Formats: sequence, structure tokens, C-alpha cells
Amino acid sequence: MFFASDNWAGAHSKIAERLLAESGGFASAYGTSDLDKRVEAKFAELFEREVSVFFVATGTAANSLSLASVQKPGGISFCHAEAHVAEDECGAPDFFGGARLATVEGALGKIDPKALATKVARFPQDAIHHGRAAAVTITQATEVGTVYSLAEIDAIAAISKANGLPLHMDGARFANALVALDASPAEMTWKRGVDILSFGGTKNGCWCAEAIVFFNPEQAKEMHFIRKRAAQLFSKSRFIAAQFDGYFEDGLWLDLARHSNRMADRLRAGIERTPDARLAWPTASNEVFAVISKSAAKSAEDKGAKFYEWPIPEARPDLVGENEALIRLVTSFATTEEDVAGFLACLA
Repeated sequence: MFFASDNWAGAHSKIAERLLAESGGFASAYGTSDLDKRVEAKFAELFEREVSVFFVATGTAANSLSLASVQKPGGISFCHAEAHVAEDECGAPDFFGGARLATVEGALGKIDPKALATKVARFPQDAIHHGRAAAVTITQATEVGTVYSLAEIDAIAAISKANGLPLHMDGARFANALVALDASPAEMTWKRGVDILSFGGTKNGCWCAEAIVFFNPEQAKEMHFIRKRAAQLFSKSRFIAAQFDGYFEDGLWLDLARHSNRMADRLRAGIERTPDARLAWPTASNEVFAVISKSAAKSAEDKGAKFYEWPIPEARPDLVGENEALIRLVTSFATTEEDVAGFLACLA
């Protein structure tokens, strides 16, 4: 019963098989192989337009280098107060590109458009002492399991464009959000005004595969140098390409995300039926947040369940009682119905 993180899951067998098939022979290095080029073309097909694609190893690298590519002296990038770039990347956006982060509030992990407009206004382009607005980044799906609707992305993009700011999307769980919305990759990104995407594969069945996608290749001219300087240009990048090749084949990536979302749906439904447990807030992706008794949490852990106790949101101090715990449960492509049933049995 592994619900600590989708990072705990292994790699899907079809992706492992694709890596093994590529392991022999010779191919040109540093992203110039036929396989690299074929997978880059596949990204263009998925997104229904010409794109520039840069393979990297981690989501932290993808986010940090994306923001570095649009940075300027004194630049400020705006993100949600609970965003991964602000809370869980050890200052990497600042380190790689000088991207000072300004956090913006918003309910359920999503930037509030009015709060964003107010915060951006504090950093005009001539604010030489305070710094100037440079970019906006949103997380899809969010750190608390919610998903921006297409209309909500439109609203954030409108403010970004009105201020001349590029919009970046942290898509570590891109596929989970996509299937939750039943949208196409194009509809959830550039058609909404997203300029740059951190496209994640690792959490959804890959070994180690992330990509930075520019929807306007003209914006990507400096990324070749930025990626090399950051030690993210792999000589044998065909092994990242091979993972994406297997990931995309026959829509595997979407099938894996649908499965993990379905397992999360089962968890949500089961928790709602349990008298001594409740959902902390509604979620739509593969993350579930629940309030359960401390005794139930200990019982589940004693029976082998793995999950994280989650910090109580500052805006909801009354969410959790004295003898209760707020926990996060994350499903993956490897989660089984038996895992879900076993965890729910612990609560009962």
C-alpha cells in the first residue's frame, strides 16, 4: 500500500523494454540522434504545432531552466504560495537564473487572478529598487491535487499577456491533469496562452524523463546554452528520448494517468463512506488529502501503508482536530485496486 508519492513507483514495463531495445548499437550524441529527432517531432504532433523540445533529467531542472530562459536583471517570477518552485526546489530557480520568486495566494493551490494582478502591479518595469515583473508560473495539476480549469488558465494568461509576461506551466503531473479535464495537450497549453511547459514523465511511469517545451521556438534560442551550462545536456540523450518514445506509443501515457486517477477516485469515494474519515478538500488528479484519526493513521502504518502527514494549511487552522491527522495519499500507474481496498480497510 504505497501512497507516499508517485515517485515511489517504478517504471512501466513497456518503457523499460523500449530502453533495453535502444541499449545496443551506436547513435550520435547530445540530442542529434534519429531517435531524439523523431521524439521531438512526436511532441510537435501531440501539441499540434511546431515546438522546441529540450530533454532534462528532473522536474526541478525543467522548472528552473524554463524560468531562467525568460529572466532579466531584477526579474520577478510569480507563483502560488504553495508551488513546488517555491516550497520544494531548494532555491534552484534563483540559483540557475536569478529568478526571484514572488508568491501569490489563492484557494486550493491555484493562483487567484485578482491577487496576481495586484502583486504584478507592485513590480513595474521601472522598479529599479524592488525588481521588475518577468514571468508567471502555474502548476498543473497543483501541489494539493486540484486542477486549473481551462477558463482558469485563460484568466491567468490574460493577466500575464496584459503585462507582457511569459506564462510557464509546471506539468510534473501534466498527464493526470489532462485526463481529468478530458482536454487535448494543445487545449490545456498554448491555446490557453501558455508559452513554456515543463512536461513530466517520471511520475507517470518513466525512469527519468522530463522535457522543456517551448510553444514559440523563437523564445528557445538561448536554451541550448542555458541547458548546457546547467549540466543538463546529456551525451546519451537518446535514452531520455527512448523513454518518451515508449511513453507516447499507443497513448500509453494517457492510459497510465487514467489508471492512477481512477485509483484516486476509489480512494476518495471510500474515504467519503468511512464514518471516521473525511476528505480535506476536493481533488481531481491522483492526489488525495484526507483527515483521519491518529489511531487510524498508526494502524494503517503498522499494516504497511506508506503515506505522508501533511502540514495543516495556515488558512484552515480548524481543519484538523486534536486527535486527527491530515494525510496525503498519491496513487500511480502501479497502484492496484487491492492497495486501495487494503488502505480503506485500515480506516474501517
